[in-house]
Parts: sequence; structure tokens; C-alpha cells
Amino acid sequence: MKIPEGKFIYFASDNHLGAPTMEASLPREKKFVAWLDEIKTDAAAIFLLGDLFDFWFEYSTVVPKGFVRTLGKLAEISDSGIPIYFFVGNHDLWMNGYFEKELNIPVFHKPKEFIFNDTSFFIAHGDGLGPFDIGYKRMKKVFTNPFFKFLFKWLHPDIGVKIAQYFSVKNKLISGDEDATYLGAEKEWLIQYSNSKLKESHRDYFVYGHRHLPMTVDLENNAKYVNLGDWITYFTYGVFDGKNFELKNYK
Repeated sequence: MKIPEGKFIYFASDNHLGAPTMEASLPREKKFVAWLDEIKTDAAAIFLLGDLFDFWFEYSTVVPKGFVRTLGKLAEISDSGIPIYFFVGNHDLWMNGYFEKELNIPVFHKPKEFIFNDTSFFIAHGDGLGPFDIGYKRMKKVFTNPFFKFLFKWLHPDIGVKIAQYFSVKNKLISGDEDATYLGAEKEWLIQYSNSKLKESHRDYFVYGHRHLPMTVDLENNAKYVNLGDWITYFTYGVFDGKNFELKNYK
């Protein structure tokens, strides 16, 4: 992808809309929509790296109530011709065609590589990557198993969504969330994972969400690890101008 002069690639992650309640997350949603409204004027593309919602499940004819401001703004931007790319997170991994059909937004369930102006990017939400995290990896296999998803669909949405929302907030193993404290490069799983991918082939940037910690860490051979932070505490996002990547804070 070539970035036109005066245009930018934008990245954001981990809004967790709906948490801890719809009412509590509404101011954050309005702030995020305001950001989207601002960047649409010079965005060449927008990447959303997962956990946009604290819970999302697509029944055959029903999606979770709420989030109309966000969905409407995304539809508007997509309809204007600006490409939006979505990577599912551990809280909204049950996407199954709604974004593609209704919003014309491609959805990725695995890491994906892109090249912008000859700069290579490895992009993912980040859950379940790298060593350890065995409990969550096992649980994710259950969550993504077609048989168990089929069984969950038979629950009435009023019941299924409430159960899922409860566990999304209360159960660390199911959510996959980690304590938002920097552990050091030698203990951060995503940094270890990025270093292992560098041994296969060079990438200039490894960009993730999931950890809720905005940071840029230098890796070998001038590669960089970037975590986008979140829209709960930091309200941070990434900007690539065709040459340089920068983390910024939306106020």
C-alpha cells in the first residue's frame, strides 16, 4: 500500500466498549467516535486491533445491543472509501461476517503482514502469542470450536450475553487479560514472540494491542515492537506517516 502525500495510517486497540457497564463506557465511546471523526480527513487507512467491544457474539439474526455511535461512524468512514481493517481480540473473537457484510470491513482472526511505502508491518491483537499463557490458549480453543459456538447460539441472547459479559469482566482466565505492568523485555511474551519472528524474516514494526500498555521497544536489526495501549486509561493510538511510526494521546 502506498500512502499518498499528506495521508496517514492510524492504529487503535482495546476500547472494551460496554465495560464495566454500557453507561460507564458511553463517554469513552463518544471520545473514540470524536477521534474517528477527526482522523477521517487525512486517513489513508485505519487499523483496529481488537477488543473494540468487551463482548461481541453474532447470532444468525442478532448482534449485541448498543454501540450504534461506533458502528455508524465506522460505516460512514468505510462508505467514504477509507479502508478499515479489524483484528479480533480475545473479547470479540466471535465475529462471523457482520462487519464484512454490513460495514465492508475485513476481519482478521490471525496475524497479518502489510507493507506501507516499503516499510513492513506485522500486525495482530496479541492474545495467545508467544510462550506460556497455556490456560488461555486452551480456553481459546474451546471458545473457537464450532461445536461449542453452536451450543452457545441456542441460548437466548438475553441469557447468553449476560453470562458472557459477567465472565468477560470477572474471570481472568477467560478474558486472557494480564496485569498492565511492564515486565521487562525478557519477560514480555509479545516481545519474545516478535524476536522469534525476526529470526524467520525481517519486519520493521510489530504492532499489537492486548497488553494495554502504550510503548515502543527497540528490537534487533532496527525493528520495533509497538503496543498501542488502550482507550480506557491512556487513550493512545498509533500514526504512521509513510516513514515514521509515532504513539500519540487523544485528549
